[in-house]
Amino acid sequence: MAKKKLAKVLKYTAIFEPEKTGGYSVEIPALPGCISQGETFEEALTNIKEAAELYLEDMRESEIPKEEKPIVVSPVEVTL
Repeated sequence: MAKKKLAKVLKYTAIFEPEKTGGYSVEIPALPGCISQGETFEEALTNIKEAAELYLEDMRESEIPKEEKPIVVSPVEVTL
């Protein structure tokens, strides 16, 4: 009986930015060049997951980037 290959689940931080013309652009900083977009947040999320899977698909196990430090995103108030 053949052994089943277990799927590996990796977690990355994705940064979503609303576009002026509508929709969202999104990137994963730990995967340089891994960017996507979508007309809705949900579509952008689906698209960046697919982009990340394709990005990582051709890499060898030892080359897969890991997110070493968590990315913190927070609004900042600036007084002028």
